[in-house]
Amino acid sequence: MRFTAFSFLLLLTLGRRLAGADAPTIVFFGDSLTAGYGLENPAAEAYPALIGQKLAAAGLPWRVVNAGLSGDTSAGGVRRLDWVLRQPVGIFVLALGANDGLRGFDPAVTRANLEAIVERVRARYPAAVIVLAGMRMPPNLGEDYTRAYAATFPRVAADEHIALIPFLLAGVGGNPALTQPDGLHPTAAGDAIMADTVWQTLRPLL
Repeated sequence: MRFTAFSFLLLLTLGRRLAGADAPTIVFFGDSLTAGYGLENPAAEAYPALIGQKLAAAGLPWRVVNAGLSGDTSAGGVRRLDWVLRQPVGIFVLALGANDGLRGFDPAVTRANLEAIVERVRARYPAAVIVLAGMRMPPNLGEDYTRAYAATFPRVAADEHIALIPFLLAGVGGNPALTQPDGLHPTAAGDAIMADTVWQTLRPLL
């Protein structure tokens, strides 16, 4: 099962209608981890939706847009970014790169793509706050690769002076009790932990 372009458009449209066009917007720009791949009800269980619940509970009038697209890479994010940026952006959470690592892409290429996304968001919305979600790869890909890959995200955050979520899947990745049978995508319980991880970095920025 994969999210289609139609599903992505539907989630984006529903997010706009439910939250209201005047509220400041948090865009979660990612892949299947953001889209909620494999969850029974991604619109309610994926971590961006849970962030929306935390915002509401805290009385913070932010609109959440889930711009996650299953299978997306950092290069794919560069290609579809302009369409996402047609709406105002107050906070931009960049959560791409996991599929780059799983496919063994050169970390230097991933880094260049992430930096290009950050720069284009800034060019369009200079006042937007940008948050980068870090990712790590399993050790079976080789020590040299996993080290270089993991270092990509802190380096981009430092060079671009943006906030960093050290590891999006902290406490979830590698835990069979919190991942689906594929061993990669979180269950609903895993997404709840992801939401807590993201909230720790996001809450002080609101």
